[in-house]
Amino acid sequence: MNRRVVVTGIGIVAANGIGLEAFWKTLLAGESGIGPITLFDPTDLKTRIAGEVKNFNALDFIPPAMKPQRMGRFTQLSLAATRLALEDAQLTAAQLKQAEPVAISLGVSTSATDVIEKQVLRIHLHGRQSASPFTAISSLPQAACGAISALLGTAARTVTVSTGCPAGLDAVALAAAGIRAGQYDLAVAGGTDAPITLLTVATFCAANAMSTRNDDPAHASRPFDLHRDGGLIAEGSGMLVLETLDAALARGRRPYLEIRGYGVAADPDRAQPGAGLQLSMNAAIANSGLRATDVDYVCAHGPSDPLLDRVETEMLKATLGSWAYRVPVSSVKGVTGNPLAAAGPFQLAACALALRDGIVPPTANYETPDPDCDLDYVPVEPRRAALRHALINGHGFGGSNSSLVVGSIAAP
Repeated sequence: MNRRVVVTGIGIVAANGIGLEAFWKTLLAGESGIGPITLFDPTDLKTRIAGEVKNFNALDFIPPAMKPQRMGRFTQLSLAATRLALEDAQLTAAQLKQAEPVAISLGVSTSATDVIEKQVLRIHLHGRQSASPFTAISSLPQAACGAISALLGTAARTVTVSTGCPAGLDAVALAAAGIRAGQYDLAVAGGTDAPITLLTVATFCAANAMSTRNDDPAHASRPFDLHRDGGLIAEGSGMLVLETLDAALARGRRPYLEIRGYGVAADPDRAQPGAGLQLSMNAAIANSGLRATDVDYVCAHGPSDPLLDRVETEMLKATLGSWAYRVPVSSVKGVTGNPLAAAGPFQLAACALALRDGIVPPTANYETPDPDCDLDYVPVEPRRAALRHALINGHGFGGSNSSLVVGSIAAP
């Protein structure tokens, strides 16, 4: 059975833009979505900046009957991204019904911390009997998946993946594997997270995991740059519509890209976080049926972390050999921040548009080369290039690593 899996719709809700073209425009321009935190008062924290989604109104995307006010923000963002992805794929309600069961595969790195915090405060102020009964459901990581199923209104197979930052990438790969195996014909897959809460930001600050460039938020996230001092947390959701190539062509849709190969690995040495990327990249390339020299672009994890950026560079050289010095490598996190489980889908969207337009997005805020990060990081300006295949990397706290190879439909 040769069921080639392609992406035909993409929905993006990000700090740097809502909608695919707004997202792409800011990526190419290097316009950062990082700014002062407004979702809570961060006055006493070391880091007071993050990647918040601007001008987001849940009712612009979610029917009032679904009661979005009872949902966690991560669920609201995922529903908005799903609506955008379905519109982009030009899928009608009748076509969704015909494709039943539709798979829904969603990556979530955190729970609805905003909902949990609110209820803890409510109980503290008004007593234990004041707790909302809706919190039991809305705070679950699976809540977003269930809400997407309700939005689609079709028979669905739902699964929530929680592997840290690679969760969204893993969810897409899982959905692709199910289509390839003939378990279903259509999937909505991606990632969502809304971690900009006092608890989450405070714990990231305590771990010294974020930049403290509070006076210059737009330039704070600077992957691979010598003067990087940490990444920045962000929120958002990226959702994709996956189907077989034959089905896409039959309904007149030109796919963005094909899902080619996937690899996952734990860090073999916890003292070197990110070292498992060599294993995941090797597996992804091998499973795609390609060679290292077939990779035309690497969309790096690149979180702007002093250690992780260096380790990823080392793993790229170990995996690609001398080719690592010839292939462009860039990170989108100088613009998006790190939206945890939404990061992988954002990278997939960037690769889809890079393949479509023949343009490599730049690494924003890369100004001063780091001798330990000595590859071609496409500094500041986008670059024209002939692109057929791209390699995407993700790494998460706890030692999870995932890599995905994607290709243009015209690529052999």
